[in-house]
Amino acid sequence: MNTKEAYEQKLKAQLDEMSAELKKLEAKANQAEADAQIEYSQQMQELRARQQEANQKLADLRNSGEDAWEDLKAGAEQAWDAFNSALKSASSRFK
Repeated sequence: MNTKEAYEQKLKAQLDEMSAELKKLEAKANQAEADAQIEYSQQMQELRARQQEANQKLADLRNSGEDAWEDLKAGAEQAWDAFNSALKSASSRFK
């Protein structure tokens, strides 16, 4: 396995974990009272957007050649960090 493949697998595993956490938060949002649901809904929209961005970065990385993937790595890491930070923030707010 080359470095690019290992990096892709690492990102995919992290994305899977964050997606599972997002599903837990969505379940909580569905059980919340009306006022809390509005706040949950807004937070879920942001998280879904971050998740979509992270998925797109992973797809870009997968479709890149061996020479170009290093250039895409920084953007992928930024997307992951943004999604992870937003997810942690939402998790702490809605426990």
